[in-house]
Amino acid sequence: MSDVKTKRAGRRGFLKTAALGGAVAAAGTLAAPQVSRAQTITWRFQSTWPTRDIFHEFAADYVKRVNDMAGGRLRLELLPAGAVVGAFQLLDAVSAGTLDGGHGVSAYWFGKNKAFSLFGTPPAWFRDANNYLGWFYHGGGEALYNELIGEILRVNVVGFQTGPMPTQPLGWFKTPVERVEQLRGLKFRTVGLATDLFNELGSAVVALPGGEIVPALERGVIDGAEFNNPSSDRLLGFPDVAKVYMLQSFHQHTETFEVQFNKAKYDALPAELKAIIRFSAEAASADMSWKLQERYPKDLIEMTQRQGVRAITTPRPILEAQLRAWDAVVARLEGDTSSPAAGPFFKKVCDSQRDWCRRTGTYFLRNEAPSVLAFNHFFARG
Repeated sequence: MSDVKTKRAGRRGFLKTAALGGAVAAAGTLAAPQVSRAQTITWRFQSTWPTRDIFHEFAADYVKRVNDMAGGRLRLELLPAGAVVGAFQLLDAVSAGTLDGGHGVSAYWFGKNKAFSLFGTPPAWFRDANNYLGWFYHGGGEALYNELIGEILRVNVVGFQTGPMPTQPLGWFKTPVERVEQLRGLKFRTVGLATDLFNELGSAVVALPGGEIVPALERGVIDGAEFNNPSSDRLLGFPDVAKVYMLQSFHQHTETFEVQFNKAKYDALPAELKAIIRFSAEAASADMSWKLQERYPKDLIEMTQRQGVRAITTPRPILEAQLRAWDAVVARLEGDTSSPAAGPFFKKVCDSQRDWCRRTGTYFLRNEAPSVLAFNHFFARG
């Protein structure tokens, strides 16, 4: 009899334990973080840069941030320029859904509306590209950008500005450009509003994507060219076809990247994935501004010390001529009365930028100690 009781007690104890264990397990399940088990969304994301360019690396840095933070729910597949469409066709491909997203610069869509170049390659009134991003995200720029792409052009795209670039060199030449007169008739590669600027200075401008510039310079199709920075220029092969590298210019004193996505697909995402896409642009922007401080000076030293490149400062008269040319270009484009989407909108953006630059520029010029003074004190003494 006792054996029967023992067996019954044991069975009741086992059932109680099992029930308790099940309750604990259930509680553990409820307490665990809720992880989405939905199938991964994979988007094709093309850059407008060759794989060897540091700009494609910057695009990869953005993609990595999105993929790491999305936790398997969203994955961007990075493709180089030309994998699906040419660099200058990216906006149309993203709008049509041929691509899901991409990494480029707004100046590449300059042909659709010249105001595009104000978003990333504006006139030289900004202190630097970080000052421009301040205007874009805190001075009304983003709303104007959305008005351009959503209401004026009606493209099916959502975009974010990211990645502040330092002042771009005047460019690469076979012989130094020492006088303003030498720019007249010069066959020169640039993009965006800088095409209007160099046309104003009398140059014959040719717009080419990054991967096509060096071959054109080598064949004599162009006499001079700018792309962006020492790392990109070295990797693209400029030192192999020209030896004069002229630093400092106002033609693209301020430039940033643009990441864009198909709007219909972006709008269908849950809020947390939209936030990851947006905040990854901010995170990648900061990281890029730190990384280039390591890479750009090293590549300039490599070119000047080992590849026979002469780095020359652009003469002041050329810089002053560029500023006068900016006055003429802006006045002409603001006065374009062909449509409300032309001059009136262009002026609306310029007015907003000038107001921001006047206010922030006054503060920083008064507040910041001169960096040249400090540099010379610590490093220029014999």
